[in-house]
Amino acid sequence: MHFDDNQRGLSPAQRDAIFERAVLEHILVLHPTHLRLPQLAAQVIGGAREFYEDHGVERAIRELTRAGLIEVRGVEVLPTKAALRLDCLLSRPR
Repeated sequence: MHFDDNQRGLSPAQRDAIFERAVLEHILVLHPTHLRLPQLAAQVIGGAREFYEDHGVERAIRELTRAGLIEVRGVEVLPTKAALRLDCLLSRPR
């Protein structure tokens, strides 16, 4: 995930929300596959550079864990039952 010029003007809270949505969506789309933290970070941002500069993925994981939407088991990240249920409720019929 790379920020274009329009996104660079966002507040830190807005940027954090973008990372949280991206991380949660990625985890839900890949479920039942469990990702390891480094894989998740690399896949969400497309490389390690921004992760170390910004720590947006790290903060997103922390906040989503606090909210009860994901859990970290060792180095694996997976959605909680609550996140899976919410995803099911919000998904449109295919």
